[in-house]
Amino acid sequence: MAVAALATATGLLGCARTAPTSSSASELVYIGTNVASAQENTIYLYRLNPATGALTAVSAYKGGAQPTYLTMDANHRHLYAVSETGSFQGQDHSGGVSTLAIDGRTGALTLLGQQPSTGGSPCYISLDRTGQNALVANYMGSATGGNVALLPVLPDGQLGAPTATDQHQLPVGPHANQTTPHAHSLLPDPANRFAFSADLGTDKVYAYRLDAAQHSWQLMPAPAFAAKPGAGPRHLTFHPNGRFAYLVNELNSTVTALAYDATAGTFRELQTVTTLPVGFSGDNSGADVHVAPNGRFLYTSNRGRNSIAVFAIAADGQLSPVQDVDTQGKTPRNFSLDASGRVLLVANQNSNNVFTYQVDKQTGKLTPTGQHIDVPSPMFVEVVPDFTK
Repeated sequence: MAVAALATATGLLGCARTAPTSSSASELVYIGTNVASAQENTIYLYRLNPATGALTAVSAYKGGAQPTYLTMDANHRHLYAVSETGSFQGQDHSGGVSTLAIDGRTGALTLLGQQPSTGGSPCYISLDRTGQNALVANYMGSATGGNVALLPVLPDGQLGAPTATDQHQLPVGPHANQTTPHAHSLLPDPANRFAFSADLGTDKVYAYRLDAAQHSWQLMPAPAFAAKPGAGPRHLTFHPNGRFAYLVNELNSTVTALAYDATAGTFRELQTVTTLPVGFSGDNSGADVHVAPNGRFLYTSNRGRNSIAVFAIAADGQLSPVQDVDTQGKTPRNFSLDASGRVLLVANQNSNNVFTYQVDKQTGKLTPTGQHIDVPSPMFVEVVPDFTK
C-alpha cells in the first residue's frame, strides 16, 4: 500500500510542473521529508485551498538529504532547511543547513548552497525576528551530545558558516532516552532579546541573549526553565500576547504552560497537563505544539496515540482539554496551522501522508476535511500565503 501511495504521489507531481496561477484564496505548502538521498526530490510544493482543505500538487525539488525541518524568510525569497544527517561533507558529528532560492512567480526552489550545522542530526531551524540569523538545534551535537548553532544570513540570502555555538552539558535526566544532551528546538522570543533551546536530554530550556546585528549570543548563567526530571522538553512556542509560552514534553507526554518574564528571559510554570486522553495506556511520545493565531486554543501532537490534542487557553494562560482527534496516519511528527487559523495540516511520518482538518475558531475543535495527499516520509509542513504572481 505504501509503494502504491508513493507511486500515486509521484504521478501527480509529474503532471503538475507548470507554473501555478495566482489565487488570493489559496496558500502554498512546502513539505520537508526524511528522504535520505540528496539526488532525489526531497521537498514538495502543494497549493492549499483553505475553504475545502484540498491540496493540489505543484512540484518537487532536490533540497538536500533529509530536509526534515524548514523555515522561510519574511519576504518569501529564501527557504532554509536542515539536513538531519549524522555526517556532512566528510565531517563526522555534523549535519547540514541548506539555502534554497524561491521563484516569486512559481514558488519553485533552487538549491543555492549548504553549510555544516556543527552538530549531528540537526532537527530544528528558525530565523531570528530580524531575519539576520538562522538558529539551529542539533539533536546529537558532538560526541558528547546535543548542541546549538547560529548561522548569519548573508546579504545575498545565503547562510554563512556558524558564528556562535554552544555545547549543552551534563547532567542528563533519568529516562533511558536521556543518555546525553539532545537539543531539540531553538527559537527567538517575541522581542528578539533571547533565543531559547529546549533540550530533551537534560530536561532544561537554555537561554541565550541575542545580538542579532553582531551574529552572536551569550549563554545566560542559569537555565530559563527546568522541567520535571524525565519529561524530555522538545518544542516551545509563544502565545501571541507574548506573556505565555507552552512547552511540549516528549518523554512523559505532557505540555507545560509557562509565564514568560521578557526582561530576565526566564519562565515560571503555571500548569502541566497530560496530552493523552483518560484511559490511554499505550506507548506515546509528544511531538509538536502550536497556538492558534487567535490565541484561544493550543494544539499538540501525540506519536503512538497518533492524535492531535486540543486545549482551550484561559485568560491566565492555563489549559483545559477540548478534544483528542485521530491523525488518520502514523507518527504525526509535525503539524501546522495556516495563517488564518482555518486549516490544520498534519504530517504523518510513518504512513507517508498529510491530512487536513477544518478548525472551528469558536470552539477550537478539528473536523477532518476528507482530503489528504501521499508524500514520502513527511516531516514538516510550512504554510504560507500564495505570493506567486
